[in-house]
Amino acid sequence: MKHRGRHRRQRRGRALRAFLAGTALALTGAATMISASQATDSEDPGALKPVISSERIAALRWQEQQVPEATLDRLASEMGRPVGVSAVLQDADHSLRAAADCPAEDLKALPVEPSATRAQCWDATDTRSWQPGAVTTSGDADDDGLWGQNRVVLSGWSQNAAAGHGLARVAFVDANDLDRLTYTWVLLTVPVDGGRDFRALDSDVSGMVWYQDKLLVTAADGVYVYDMNRVLRTSVDSTAVGRVPGGWSAHRTRFVLPAVGSYRPVDPAKDTDARPFGLSLDRSTAPDSLVASERTTADGDGPALLWRYSFATDPARSGLLATDFAGRTDATEAYETKASDVQGVLSYRSDWYVSRASGEQDGRGTLWRQDADTAKATQCGSDETQHCWSARTPSLSYWEATGEVWSQSGQMLFALPLASIDRSLG
Repeated sequence: MKHRGRHRRQRRGRALRAFLAGTALALTGAATMISASQATDSEDPGALKPVISSERIAALRWQEQQVPEATLDRLASEMGRPVGVSAVLQDADHSLRAAADCPAEDLKALPVEPSATRAQCWDATDTRSWQPGAVTTSGDADDDGLWGQNRVVLSGWSQNAAAGHGLARVAFVDANDLDRLTYTWVLLTVPVDGGRDFRALDSDVSGMVWYQDKLLVTAADGVYVYDMNRVLRTSVDSTAVGRVPGGWSAHRTRFVLPAVGSYRPVDPAKDTDARPFGLSLDRSTAPDSLVASERTTADGDGPALLWRYSFATDPARSGLLATDFAGRTDATEAYETKASDVQGVLSYRSDWYVSRASGEQDGRGTLWRQDADTAKATQCGSDETQHCWSARTPSLSYWEATGEVWSQSGQMLFALPLASIDRSLG
């Protein structure tokens, strides 16, 4: 039975690869029709420029703030014993759809070149009014790619953050069977009133890294930290968030994650660059490091910043950044890139990968690899246009154990080998 099951999976895998290859060919054909102005507009950002100014490096300093243990314990005593990731996965009540079953409009969000080797789409009815954001995986959490016995993908989404009363949630995706992804939602929250209540994290989720037992998430006022062993169950199914008559509600989700800490700019009124848009993990450094990118726009002035912080090596500070005696963490290096409208960022060895959003409606983005000497972009089509990437990918996550980069764009969650990105560079 095991052999027959493996052969069925292999046939499904070949069918998916054939379907994705056909989709990529069709999109590549469309890419060749891009206007000459767009095909040659790549504006090579050139090599990265190291930031050597001590003042600018100091401007990237973060202050760590931890939620008191008593606050977290009070909330847990009120809501019930915390559960872990495996318990959340066991309650998965939604499924992603295979690429072959996804609407053609959704498939347009996939890269043209290199093409995705894994791709599934979210149910539009389940994500209506929500904006996709960051992706991280158990490949970030542990170097063997597993969290316990599970292979997991986390996908962040936000709603109405710009209106001042937003929500942020994370899909915990069971990826043990990569041909059949199931998931359930967990609402990101912040304890208030000493742990007697909680509020929603009112922010977009553009960057997210799961490292060891902590989840670091970008927010409008900094980076929030969540403990993956402190997931709490709700007891009331309503649109309210927090304590309600009869128990606890989290906008119709069955689980919440309360923040256990945060990192904020030391001088929030001055150090705007210290608020990152994109986050990713780099396991090629010693120690492992958190990589961040500055939010920029297509018409913004000046270069964008890319920088990193080291993670702590003390087991008592698992998943947290290295700090000094005052709880401050400094960037260990920083670079300027002339790439505009930077979204996702990824660093591996001496290379930095940055995704750029499309400057045109229904257009395609670009993906650049930069280092201290050069810059190259992925290319496609007979005219070797550099507009081959997804229109918007705010997050890039490298699963080192498998060699794959995971991301999402629109309704599509997808993965492709890092080696294929390198091969596609012009």
